[in-house]
Amino acid sequence: MAKRTWSTIISCAIIIGAGAGGVFWIHQHSEKQLQGGPRLAVVAAQEVETTTAKTASDSNVKKTRKQIIEDSQKKVVTIESGIGLGSGFLYNDKGDVITNAHVVEGSKEVTVRTLNHEEYQGTVIGIGEETDVAVVRVPGLQKLTPLTIAKSKAETGDEVLALGSPLGLENTVTTGIISGVGRSFEIPPYIYSNLYQISAPITHGNSGGPLIHAETGEVLGINSAVVEQEGGIGFSIPITSVLKQVQAWSEKPNTTTVVQTNGGGNKAASGTSAEAEGLVTSFYLSLNESDYVTAYALLGSEWQSGTSYAKFREGYLNTSYVTISGISSSSNGHDEMEVTATITADERRDGEYVTSKYKVTYQLGYENGQLKILHGQGKKIK
Repeated sequence: MAKRTWSTIISCAIIIGAGAGGVFWIHQHSEKQLQGGPRLAVVAAQEVETTTAKTASDSNVKKTRKQIIEDSQKKVVTIESGIGLGSGFLYNDKGDVITNAHVVEGSKEVTVRTLNHEEYQGTVIGIGEETDVAVVRVPGLQKLTPLTIAKSKAETGDEVLALGSPLGLENTVTTGIISGVGRSFEIPPYIYSNLYQISAPITHGNSGGPLIHAETGEVLGINSAVVEQEGGIGFSIPITSVLKQVQAWSEKPNTTTVVQTNGGGNKAASGTSAEAEGLVTSFYLSLNESDYVTAYALLGSEWQSGTSYAKFREGYLNTSYVTISGISSSSNGHDEMEVTATITADERRDGEYVTSKYKVTYQLGYENGQLKILHGQGKKIK
């Protein structure tokens, strides 16, 4: 267009100075310019097409494994509830985090911690009774872009990344493959159906974290269980099997807390009494699983300040298993609960295992909105 404009200006100058002869020359010159027009249009179109193709190509550049990990970690969180630590991940633009039901069991409010160690309060808006999945709404995370959810199921051999906070070690990533599909079993009160079996190592604290496709960055599942035999075998709930339920909770939040009982049934929370007894029970369950990090996290700040984690762990290394019975609780009228129970412990002494019975008493109270074991004492009984 610029070339024809300058040609016209030059032609006008010739008209002014050359008279009729100039008009004849201009007429022929203009025809040649017009005949060249279509060729210029084709070139321009080709340039546009090339630019468009390049733009499309740039937008589809495949991310590296490192980029996928870095992007995913920003949307994975650590969840601290009344019974310990777990993981979760952001799945929509409402600040909703998907996790396991057993991670937030018995809690209405939980603390959520991001990659940058920013802490937010979250509310449990949906929790499964038989399906081990839950949703926590965290208003402070609405500003973040969620992870992309896979629309199809994974297949055996797909490379995966497991993200979460195993043993409280936040922002941990392990790699592996889908080593099996269609695995089903029951861990009361939850029923696990058609799970992914994964080779990526997971352990306590990984629960609720995402299983990510290593090539696309999409969420394939929710890491939920591990069988700790011969190195451990991990299992993940396919996201496609629970997505409709999760979305239903997000659309119509349910803030009624459900507490799972050891018998496999469910009962509505009846106040802090059930929470207090559940917390002490979870404390000993964590010790039975050698998950000393979670057990230590249940202690109050004063107890932790007087006992280091190393000393705490050392004190339980010779205890192989604890059975709890006769648990009861009462309020002392100062926003604290007293929990008493009888425990039977299998302990190793002088190279032999002996069984001992204790009467234990714990004082529980809230710190920063979280129920903690503040003090405790035990007395050996016959």
